[in-house]
Amino acid sequence: MKKLLIASTALVASAGIASADITISGHASAGFYSGLSMKDAAAAYVGVIPATPATITNGTQAAASAGGAVTAGSVAAPVAPTTGGASSLANEATYRDALNDAKAALLTLQVATSSTDLAISNAELAVTKAELDLAMVVSTAKKGNTPSADGIYSNAGVDFTMTGATDNGISFSASVNIDTGSNEIDTGDFEFDGKDGGTAGLGAVSMTGTFGTLTFDDAGIDNLYDDDLAAADISYSTTVGAVTLTIANDATADSANANSFSASTTQSGMAFTLTGSETTAGTSAKLAMAYALNDTVSISANTDQAAGAESVQTIGAATTLNGVSVSVESANNSTWDVDLGYTAGGFALTYGVDETDGWTATATSALGGGATFAAGVNSEDSMYAGVSFAF
Repeated sequence: MKKLLIASTALVASAGIASADITISGHASAGFYSGLSMKDAAAAYVGVIPATPATITNGTQAAASAGGAVTAGSVAAPVAPTTGGASSLANEATYRDALNDAKAALLTLQVATSSTDLAISNAELAVTKAELDLAMVVSTAKKGNTPSADGIYSNAGVDFTMTGATDNGISFSASVNIDTGSNEIDTGDFEFDGKDGGTAGLGAVSMTGTFGTLTFDDAGIDNLYDDDLAAADISYSTTVGAVTLTIANDATADSANANSFSASTTQSGMAFTLTGSETTAGTSAKLAMAYALNDTVSISANTDQAAGAESVQTIGAATTLNGVSVSVESANNSTWDVDLGYTAGGFALTYGVDETDGWTATATSALGGGATFAAGVNSEDSMYAGVSFAF
């Protein structure tokens, strides 16, 4: 990603700080999608069913938490969903009507000269919540596999990265990102992610020295064993001899998988990585090994013992020659994957298939100037095509 260094932001100060720099980078993407998975579109509502939507009429939303009316011309901030019964899923039209009402309320505020910025912002949040409520209800009603409709995605963002170092050798960094509220997709998993929050957010804050690296990022650090488990808030990594150690902790008091760890080393050309995490069923752990036989062929093996489940052993091999890559992987639970790839210049093709006969095919092409074209299709009739930009 091309980064622009703003010279005027370079700071020189005393009190132990040697220097600090701020870099600015940007990103954008736009394209078409069809039939993508809706799993992440309602990620905030997994395990719950939205409460009955509050009625919104002429710019007024009933406060769902208290049952009272909000002053005309304003819209209350969305109320978090609560666990509901199966009957909550029966009437999709109720949630679709709530979305239409929320949009109408927003429009009313946008055209009214007396509307405040806060009221409009709350109305936009109400529309976003109504969209997610509807997506969650539809997805849950059809066992979570509802494909998205056809649509257009477009989004853009700016990232600010601040770095510096103290006189005693401790480097530090922090980041801030500003993203639009437009639709986003996950091209790697063929998923529709829905709308970004459209707000500025603080990223990781880290400090690095001879003691190692300490990172703070509220719910922004992946679980080291499985990123589908609860994200961590703080991590610490260091090197002891030839071993790199990392631990991560979720500071949430009631988290069932608060701690995870990783240890890795390379000995005689063989790379070993041990990862583990607390889970509701106990401790899960995985040991992985990789070895390069030569410049073109490598092999891998791992054993994964998830708490409360049978251990799974997997072996794999990969080779690359003249831009053509082939990788195969097979496990003792009767699962396997075969992936093919071809790269030439800035153009790349991939094709993968597994034991279910499910397949994916993707193509990417560098257009120059930080622009990249990407397209993909899979066996579930999901597809996307679009262009991304890095500034």
